[in-house]
Amino acid sequence: MNDSPIGIFDSGIGGLTVVREVTKLLPGEKIVYFGDTARVPYGSKSPNVVREFSMQDASFLDRKSVKSIVVACNTASAECMDLLRSEFDIPVIGVIEPGARTAAESTKKGIVGVIGTYGTVASGAYTEAVHAVDPSIKVESVACPLFVPLVEEGWQDKQVTKKIAEEYLSILIDKGIDTLILGCTHYPVLKPVLQEVVGDGVNLIDSAVATAAELNRILKENNLESPAGQKEIEHEFFVSDLPYKFKETAERFLGKELPDVELVPLELLESGLKI
Repeated sequence: MNDSPIGIFDSGIGGLTVVREVTKLLPGEKIVYFGDTARVPYGSKSPNVVREFSMQDASFLDRKSVKSIVVACNTASAECMDLLRSEFDIPVIGVIEPGARTAAESTKKGIVGVIGTYGTVASGAYTEAVHAVDPSIKVESVACPLFVPLVEEGWQDKQVTKKIAEEYLSILIDKGIDTLILGCTHYPVLKPVLQEVVGDGVNLIDSAVATAAELNRILKENNLESPAGQKEIEHEFFVSDLPYKFKETAERFLGKELPDVELVPLELLESGLKI
């Protein structure tokens, strides 16, 4: 299993922030990434639909003989972790628990903010995960649905993005947060503008960084680390729609050229056939 890749899935491109952090921390590990670009976003879909799609995504990665699955989608992490862990006999890691634990350990005032999609915020998953560490911490959550399209358009440096951030985050600033969880994998791209809006006194928690650290720990605990001295690694990328568009955006996210992105037709994904 040590030579096997790590599987990472997301509803689209946001999970590439997790890919970026994993490749930084674990440069010797191969990644197989699946983005469900035909059915994005998951954040506005019902829990049952999210569970169905996530099972298909994880099953696709499992057929690629991965040694661990990272659920790089906050909505799927909120709705599906128990299901996925019961269905697969390899480690399954979400982005919520690592980010929440980091936030709970970081806050000094005991007031943590969470921003995410409607689905993630409505699930209360971050509040539950923070309270699992320290029930006394106050958690304030705000849905920020416009952030995802702004990131995908590459508008992180536009003035309109700062104005929208000020509108969304004003309520959290008024609540006196000292820690802010970026509860969507798109949001780390907006770190500079978010930090400017909330001020230097608020610590931003990037769940992608925390998830990479959690993956590293679990691989070590399970003796699943890739052998040292492997040849040059070529990661694999799969999507359910628009591979060329994904490649263009992904190269901007990761800051490097990618190999060809392969299309996984939905009928094959849904049927569970090996691709």
